[in-house]
Amino acid sequence: MQSLTFEYPVWYLAVCALAGLGVALLLYFRADNPAPRALIWTMAVLRFLGYSLLAALLLSPLLRFVQTDREEPIVVLAQDVSESIGLETDTTAYTTQWTALRNELAESYEVVTYQFGSQVTQDGPLTFTDKQTNLDAVLTQISDVYGNQNLGAVILATDGIYNEGSNPAYREYGLQAPVYTIGLGDTTRRRDLRVSRVFHNRIAYLGDQFSIQIDLNARNASAEATTLTVTRLGEGGSRTVHTERIPIDQADFFTTREVVLDADRPGVQRYRIAVAPLAGEAVTANNQRDIFVDVLNARQKILILAAAPHPDVSALRQSLQTGRNNEVEIAYANRFTGRVQDYDLVVLHQLPSATQRITPILEVIQQAKLPVCFITGPAVPAPLLNAAQDLVTIGGGGTQVQGNDVSARLVTPFTAFTLSDEVSRFLPAFPPLTAAFDNFSAGPGANVLLRQRIGRVDTEYPLLVVGQDRGVRTGILLGTGLWQWRLYDYLDGGTHDRFDELVSQLTQYLTVQEDKRRFRVSLPENVFAENEPVRLDAELYNSSYELVNEPEARVVLTGPDDREYTYTFTRTTTAYTLNAGTLPVGNYRYRATTQMNGEELLSEGRFSVQAVEVERYTLEADHELLRRLSSRYGGEFLLPDQLGSLSDRLRESGGVKPLLFETVNTRSILNLWGVFALLLALFTGEWVLRRYTGGY
Repeated sequence: MQSLTFEYPVWYLAVCALAGLGVALLLYFRADNPAPRALIWTMAVLRFLGYSLLAALLLSPLLRFVQTDREEPIVVLAQDVSESIGLETDTTAYTTQWTALRNELAESYEVVTYQFGSQVTQDGPLTFTDKQTNLDAVLTQISDVYGNQNLGAVILATDGIYNEGSNPAYREYGLQAPVYTIGLGDTTRRRDLRVSRVFHNRIAYLGDQFSIQIDLNARNASAEATTLTVTRLGEGGSRTVHTERIPIDQADFFTTREVVLDADRPGVQRYRIAVAPLAGEAVTANNQRDIFVDVLNARQKILILAAAPHPDVSALRQSLQTGRNNEVEIAYANRFTGRVQDYDLVVLHQLPSATQRITPILEVIQQAKLPVCFITGPAVPAPLLNAAQDLVTIGGGGTQVQGNDVSARLVTPFTAFTLSDEVSRFLPAFPPLTAAFDNFSAGPGANVLLRQRIGRVDTEYPLLVVGQDRGVRTGILLGTGLWQWRLYDYLDGGTHDRFDELVSQLTQYLTVQEDKRRFRVSLPENVFAENEPVRLDAELYNSSYELVNEPEARVVLTGPDDREYTYTFTRTTTAYTLNAGTLPVGNYRYRATTQMNGEELLSEGRFSVQAVEVERYTLEADHELLRRLSSRYGGEFLLPDQLGSLSDRLRESGGVKPLLFETVNTRSILNLWGVFALLLALFTGEWVLRRYTGGY
């Protein structure tokens, strides 16, 4: 549709016509014009039209036209492809119905198909094998993508069971279209016994115990009984570690059982929690669950080697033993016959001394790169201590010096490890220790945590120092009397927590070993779900410990039944990465290799893949949730046998129809080539006639 508009009043066109008429009359209707009458009239009309049109163009006329666009309605089909649908539905027949509905709707509308389970995909196959269901994710994506388009209807086919994401009943989606829900599955309350939930720690420490909390549900099974078993599954077979008989005394039965197990084997351990099925159970897949517990062999052997019995030795042992993974042994230098290299940390109390220089032990500590903590006092000769370490230098040169009472003064900032605010505030209040009456100075590699306060004078003498000494993490406490700190802590607060925290943090700092391997493989976690990809990252260092990735790196994964999977790492900027995809459930070993300058480098480890079976635990469809969604968005709740009539329902509703958009455009008539051609034709015609008559 087109129309002509002007920037000036329309009556200006009459002025333009009068101007054209005046020009024509003055030029052609003179008394001395000898041309034939018909020719004069023809040329006058051409002149009149040409000048009138030219004058009208000076009024800047605009051509206005309306453009109409048509947007077809969109119908979104969203199909739940989770495992619970496949367990309760004849998927072959249903897939045929769903495909027929999609094809029928595609004849009249623009159809978009989604499949959803743990993730939302578009135009995928109907496999019904997803391990989780996220209803909120698919509705959110439909709302985000099509909320501002001509969305005619949303058809959501599911059983209403969701085990991931938010409850759709309590979410508001920006859907301006009716939602038709197709209720799949079975809502019948059948006899069922299931392991509904299992709570457990994912990490335990070797030699400790860990607890498993098991929630059991039973329906329509009153006056029955079942047997709960916990079995450890491993490469060497299975072993039952717990058995318990559970009576069921109610129609709607629920109970929680706690099972305490021993972490007696390192590595990722797989346990199966199962209950014996009841007679007449329709589904037994939810009668068991598998869990994985990573048992860490993090136990540390600590040797307290003393010159003689002392209250400090007992205080240290009691504090260190509060760490569940610490194995503490006390020995005396004159009677010690063990192997120092078998320990993870050596605490030397009042050693080396004038009578017990322990030179062989110090040499073994240095050769084995064992962390060591010196606890000294006035009885430790300064030359021997200076020779044993480089973190602190004592000025005296004798073997016996006078003692001096010194309090602790906290140094801030301190970056080697952290202490709680309560411990930091309380340290200056601890009773004085007995230190040597001498000059002390910290070495360049020392990190000072506590300095000495003598009476009311704050000195720069170190009291507690840690650092890297000769390639070994070392700690030095330049005073004795720690037993008073532990006793005072209990007298003040009723616990030894503050003293134990100080000892624990110091011990953790000393026993942390730096990873010096040149080829390392790391995993984001030790236990993967069966529906998530297994990812491995690797780092390779040259002899200067610079990251490189020129050599090719490979890894072999060995899974259940000794089946091997061979992969090649992908290079990143300076390292390697691997996405091995999803793997079958079970325990795996990995063996990664590469070569650097002819040397083969190796990194080995373990991980596990656990089953995701949440779709099997609850099979009772929730059609009430679907009815609420349809009611809120003006749709209908339908059953699968009503799929054939859904297309007719959409047409009868009248809401699924195209949208027409009108766009008004204006264009100056001066830009039209036809106007120029008309003007050219008028003036050319007049010129030709005048030439013919001899007017030019």
